[in-house]
Amino acid sequence: MKNKRLIWQIPFLLLLIFGSIYVIRQQQNTPYQRDEGFIFGTIYHITYQSDVNYQKEIEAELQKVDNSLSPFNKTSIISRINRNEDVKVDNMFAEVFQLAEKISKETDGAFDITVAPMVNAWGFGFKTGNPPTQQTVDSIRAIVGFQKVTLKEEHVKKQNPHIMLDCSAIAKGYGSDIVARFLKKKGIQNFMVEIGGEIVVNGNSDKQVPWRVGINKPTDDSLNTSQELQDVINVTDIAMATSGNYRNFYYKNGKKYAHTIDPKTGYPVQHNILSATVLAKNCATADAYATSFMVMGLDGARKVLEKHPELDAYLIYSDEKGNNRIWYSPELKKKILK
Repeated sequence: MKNKRLIWQIPFLLLLIFGSIYVIRQQQNTPYQRDEGFIFGTIYHITYQSDVNYQKEIEAELQKVDNSLSPFNKTSIISRINRNEDVKVDNMFAEVFQLAEKISKETDGAFDITVAPMVNAWGFGFKTGNPPTQQTVDSIRAIVGFQKVTLKEEHVKKQNPHIMLDCSAIAKGYGSDIVARFLKKKGIQNFMVEIGGEIVVNGNSDKQVPWRVGINKPTDDSLNTSQELQDVINVTDIAMATSGNYRNFYYKNGKKYAHTIDPKTGYPVQHNILSATVLAKNCATADAYATSFMVMGLDGARKVLEKHPELDAYLIYSDEKGNNRIWYSPELKKKILK
């Protein structure tokens, strides 16, 4: 009886084996599309395995994000909110706002989408050599703070009409997530989405191995011509974002300061972390935490990471002697290519 059962099972096993081989060969023969273009003031690169090119549809999805969250688009929802117009938010804005609110709480305000007026004041000050006065900083602090805005019944409520929202530190990551969702809906399993350095990867590259992503070595290169890599990591089914302002800094009283503004104090943070790369389940989250870690410094970043095991980070920082040092989550050790 057992032999007869085995004989009957053999055709099914052979069918399963040959079917699997056919599927694998079909996957290997399917080409990889490579699209690139301009969005959110930066360049995007998207690679995905598909017989069909979806660049027009992808750009339509990215335009939806722009229409919702771009402060440079005068007709966007966020621009209308900043002009205090009575506007009903869309699902994209609501999703990003709620995530930003959550991460602001988790980072004790190091991440804050109301910080734009403060950043602008210091930015102009750096350019002219005349940083804002204490009085100016204090006046701006009155309109900065994530607790001063709420989302109720699809409308943003401000405590002060002068409050301005800017989702630039989370929107590029969110845009990468939106493209990744679109590709998955099309049944595409192997892809890399990259918008201005904010990345989502899934499956394998065209070499049939996990995607390889480089982390730039921080150099005092104001012209952004150096692309020397600090490390290369193997990644798949993950999102990754990097924040770094090592090319933008100034010296005061012998100390090096980045152009990163602490939303709570209104002043630049002392330079510590040169580059923060965060890996998370989605790119909007990675993007926001990478920005937060630039504000928090190494110790603050590590404390947050201890509370969030779902996050991994690769941090390049400057030690007390001004030498570059690296710290990364233990989980990343096996992903770094040597």
